[in-house]
Amino acid sequence: MKIRYFAWVRERIGKAEETLLPPAEVATIADLLGWLKTLGPEYEWALEKAEFIRVALDHVHADHAAAIAGADEIALFPPMTGG
Repeated sequence: MKIRYFAWVRERIGKAEETLLPPAEVATIADLLGWLKTLGPEYEWALEKAEFIRVALDHVHADHAAAIAGADEIALFPPMTGG
């Protein structure tokens, strides 16, 4: 699946997107965020407060409990602020 990173998540990880195949036990967005943290210090830093990361599955906002099975694209981005 394609993982896309936005704003400071992208800056901390150092790439805009990548294609990854998570292990079978990674079933939800929360699982995915936890697994991504194990890929290196840049991921751990970007996702250190994973509960604040917003996620979209195939362009639809999703809760961290949502299943990722069948998703073609997952986008990760920080909370939006306005002004």
